[in-house]
Amino acid sequence: MTVGDEIQLYLRARVPLILLVTVEEQRALEIVDQVRRDRDASADLITWDIADRFRSRVGRQMPDAASPDLALDKIREMADSGKDRPDLYVLKDFHEFWKNPNTKRKVRNLAHDLKYTRSSLIVTMPVRDVPPELSDDVVIIDLPLPDGAALRRQLDDLIDGTTGVRSELTTHGRSRLAQAALGLTSTQASRAFAKAIVRDQVLDERDIQAVLDEKKAVIRRSQALEFYTVEETPDDLGGLEVLKHWLELRERAFGDEAAAYGLPAPKGVALIGIPGTGKSLTAKMVGGLWRLPLLRLDVGALFGSLVGESEERVRRALDLAETVAPCVLWIDELEKSLANGGSDGGTSQRVFGTILTWMQEKTKPVFVVATANDVAALPPELLRRGRFDEVFFLDLPTDAERREIISVHLRKRGRDVRSFDVAHLSRISEGYVGAELEQAVIDAMYRAFSDNGRDITTEDVAAAITALVPLSQSQKETIENLRAWLREGRAKSASFTEAALAAEAQVRLELA
Repeated sequence: MTVGDEIQLYLRARVPLILLVTVEEQRALEIVDQVRRDRDASADLITWDIADRFRSRVGRQMPDAASPDLALDKIREMADSGKDRPDLYVLKDFHEFWKNPNTKRKVRNLAHDLKYTRSSLIVTMPVRDVPPELSDDVVIIDLPLPDGAALRRQLDDLIDGTTGVRSELTTHGRSRLAQAALGLTSTQASRAFAKAIVRDQVLDERDIQAVLDEKKAVIRRSQALEFYTVEETPDDLGGLEVLKHWLELRERAFGDEAAAYGLPAPKGVALIGIPGTGKSLTAKMVGGLWRLPLLRLDVGALFGSLVGESEERVRRALDLAETVAPCVLWIDELEKSLANGGSDGGTSQRVFGTILTWMQEKTKPVFVVATANDVAALPPELLRRGRFDEVFFLDLPTDAERREIISVHLRKRGRDVRSFDVAHLSRISEGYVGAELEQAVIDAMYRAFSDNGRDITTEDVAAAITALVPLSQSQKETIENLRAWLREGRAKSASFTEAALAAEAQVRLELA
């Protein structure tokens, strides 16, 4: 059901007051005007704002109303004099006047009076800011961002209806350019398309990246989301073979072929475990493996100082993720959303609850990758099936994984792995996590660079390893508690199969 259909349904149900929440005021007015024409061509769309006051879409003479209270009085008079005409009255940004008790009372009275006419009142506003006094009289409709089809029509109108616009895009190219603009408002998309045109006076395949760059900047300004350019592949992530295999099995799960087969889109995966074991890198790798946009949700940036601001931010961020879908949404260090406990008036609990509810009920193909270090801070309901397809535990890397991790970081920095005794480096780095092994390679390079810029050797890396105090020693108790969580069977190992874990458990039992 489209927003226009939803508005039409409420109007037929004689709902006198509708709040249309959107920053796209012009697009909202176009939708409401189409609803007006579909209902009755003789009806009028009458708008009011504090600057331009009343305006009639069909050109009727309008009364003057310089204040919101006077505007409400005039609407009552016009509705009473035209009871048989289903006019629509739109108040722009009227939430600015909610603080006035007299204005709130007038809105409520007007809503009651309009039930006896064919007219209805619609308020367009950028935020969900409804006084408790009006909550029983109003319905709230959120205008979603334009979908791919709407952006494609917008792009076609720009190319075909504007003089001097040269396009070298194929039909498929136009669709890809429109898809690149998903997550932008109609105005932002128009601006991105226009910017791409004026850059070299032509639209071609190169402009897809230009529009993506524009989208990254817009999403970054949303404060809570960041658009990541995905470059990581499974080869950049050492070890974690069970997790990699699980992801590879679902690589094609977002396509039409999987839907036709009867497969639902994967919901998400939770990555729990020791800091530095590759949870964040895995999230980036998923986007690269599946060739999907990667959005990072900054939970800390969701919290605002104003009442209701945090809830509004999380709602907007999740709506934006659904608009960009199919995509990967990376929620890093999820336990941070509960960091304030009850000291913030329950805001963190409400934000967390909003995220949990959305994860359970979302229908758009948004794959959630949630990472967490502090298992104790996570409520049991978070990790249950239905929100995540699987919960993986990332443990201290094994000997084979350490060899692979060291090799990855040597290759990444242009070194020939065959020149190093990787097996020796792995043996002396037992208990080190991936981040610590990467830092050891970097420290070795600093050591060699300061020595007349010579190339690094196995001895340099070994010295850097022994100089580091690994997390498994400095926070031994914490790490052991985390590893016990895996042994209790509360998650799936990202490195070992169930059979391997069972064999390890048997060995531990025999040694005991």
